[in-house]
Amino acid sequence: MTTPSLGREVVRKDGVKKVTGTASYAADVRLPRMAYASLVQSTVAAGRLRGLDCSRARAAPGVVAIVTPENAPRLKPPGSMATGGEFAEHFFPLQDPEIFFWGQYLAVVVADTPERAEDAAGMVRPDYEPAPFEVDMENHPSQVYEPATVFGTQKLQLKRGDFDAGRAEGAVEVAETYRTPYLNHNPMEPHATVADWTDDLLTLYEPTQWVMGLRSVVSKSFDLKPEKVHIVSPFVGGGFGSKGFSWPHSLAAAMASREARRPVKLVLTRAQLFTSVGHRGPTRQELVLSARSDGTLTAVGHATYTQTSMKGTHVESCGLATSMLYKCPNLRVSHRVARLNTGTPCPMRAPGEAPGTFAIESAMDELAAKLGMDPIALRIHNHADEDPQKKKPWSSKHLLECYSRGAELFGWDRRQREPGSMREKGELVGLGMATATYPANRRDGTAAVRIYADGRVVVRSATHDLGTGTYTTLAQVAADALGVPVERVSCELGDSLLPKAGVSGGSSTSASVGPVVQEAAQKLRKKLEGFALLQEAVSKSGEGFLEEKAEHGALAAAAAQLLDKGPSAHSFGAQFAEVRFNPETRQVRVSRMVAVIDAGRIMNPLTARSQIQGGIVWGIGMALMERTDWDQARGAPATRNLADYLVPVNADIPDITVEFTDHPDLQFNSLGVRGVGEIGITGSAAAVANAVYHATGVRVRDLPITIDKLVA
Repeated sequence: MTTPSLGREVVRKDGVKKVTGTASYAADVRLPRMAYASLVQSTVAAGRLRGLDCSRARAAPGVVAIVTPENAPRLKPPGSMATGGEFAEHFFPLQDPEIFFWGQYLAVVVADTPERAEDAAGMVRPDYEPAPFEVDMENHPSQVYEPATVFGTQKLQLKRGDFDAGRAEGAVEVAETYRTPYLNHNPMEPHATVADWTDDLLTLYEPTQWVMGLRSVVSKSFDLKPEKVHIVSPFVGGGFGSKGFSWPHSLAAAMASREARRPVKLVLTRAQLFTSVGHRGPTRQELVLSARSDGTLTAVGHATYTQTSMKGTHVESCGLATSMLYKCPNLRVSHRVARLNTGTPCPMRAPGEAPGTFAIESAMDELAAKLGMDPIALRIHNHADEDPQKKKPWSSKHLLECYSRGAELFGWDRRQREPGSMREKGELVGLGMATATYPANRRDGTAAVRIYADGRVVVRSATHDLGTGTYTTLAQVAADALGVPVERVSCELGDSLLPKAGVSGGSSTSASVGPVVQEAAQKLRKKLEGFALLQEAVSKSGEGFLEEKAEHGALAAAAAQLLDKGPSAHSFGAQFAEVRFNPETRQVRVSRMVAVIDAGRIMNPLTARSQIQGGIVWGIGMALMERTDWDQARGAPATRNLADYLVPVNADIPDITVEFTDHPDLQFNSLGVRGVGEIGITGSAAAVANAVYHATGVRVRDLPITIDKLVA
């Protein structure tokens, strides 16, 4: 009998291709007669484009075509996520003269080499009619509003009980403001598109988190039937949300290919990633926690103020985690948003929860200090045995186990209560912790499983592997359902010709596509059980293989129904951080991190642990390094490269211990799995900040925690 592969550390199926350089990414694609595109971008933050002088560019060597608002094809509205795709901004590139932000696309120049395209793009001379602009949400912007929802479904203005009465009831209160900066994704692989028109068929090679969504947006925009658009995205070198929406460069590349009448490759520069493909908006979060002297919460208030663009709707939903994290009868959560002359923000690893848990978990640490309570004891005392906002049971929750096991692994019992009281080798040592949480999401999913005469098994689905391990985990699911070794199973992913699947965002892929792969493989196994020999069964198909398909076309609706009428589904965890502080240099370094995560059944501990570690690394960067600064005079990002936008490197990262409770959540889906891609960043920045306070006695509420904020 074949040993089950689920739950085992199976080495990544795509690992060899990636480390040997044979995995083909979008920018690696080479097609006959391929030309190269370079973008002309606005150098004003608001106004109108009176015209473009392209005369020098057209005469430049190797120039094939130039697309401007004058000759660009007229595009049609693509609809919304509910209708199959989401365009990030509510206006199209190269359609009209209005300018909404610095870096907006004004033209596309196509030439026979990348260097000639870039050189010619620099020769284009825009003629502007500038207008006043606003890029600072703290400088009293003219457009501020209260959004009702995010993603069209999640309510952003929440209440329960009587907040004011609960606040008055408390004996101890924390009322503080926490800030997180403007942040950028910076995936290792920049955004890129290779567009190729063949007659009326458009093929786009594109790193995307949603091949079917991009197909929908592009087909509707160009008024094509969906089958006339082919999206190819077998490998994605990181996305973190920035590749989940459809962005203007994809349409610009398609327009350039049509105008040039040849394939066109457009690769965004690192600087363009800071303006054109989303970001995490800055936040100002006002937290109020009132509690009785024994630590019982009587009121929780979380007011978020953040930013979006002039033509976008995405906002950081920081207060949603607060609404369900702790038991409290009285709650008020609100969100206000400023419209600014910047590019449109978009989801960025744990959108809302990452900055939101920094605020609520820092405030909980402050409350524990005021009460003289252990931070873990305060959280246990206010543990929510059911979802306090929805008043429904959890589908599965083992947060208390995360606290106890995490404290044991970390050695929390050696923590001395007073800040600055622990010292080793001339450095102050700080220990901090925080709760992690992220909602469990599911979406539509379809998959087909084929078995060939030679015993090979192929899983096929238009889902994606962003570096998360999908090629491996889906193979494990199929192998166990069929009862064959996982080595026999491979996957075909990231192609719109494959069975359709939803966006790989919100940590939803395993929970969405995994169950349909399991169902298809189980169907296939039943079909084969009537035959004595696999070879004989396959030969009778007449095609050399047998295939079964499973589809949950209403899976998103089913998941919504589960959350509305059934139990509430979330993942949880406990984050622990140890920092060392040098009193002379005022430098902080993280010396140890421990996380215990409750995310349902763990399909592959090797890939799951890697996801949590990656999230924690990002949380360390969020706590200590990352921020995008703005040139207020020009309305342009002053930070536009990885020399200035600091991210952690190997020397900044200590040993990170990750464990999972590994309790299957069979109320959520048949595999009992929940996603792990995003929960790792939640709580980690707060754990580091709380550890910094414990080491130094200085409470930093404005990320990142830099040396100047720790100077006495």
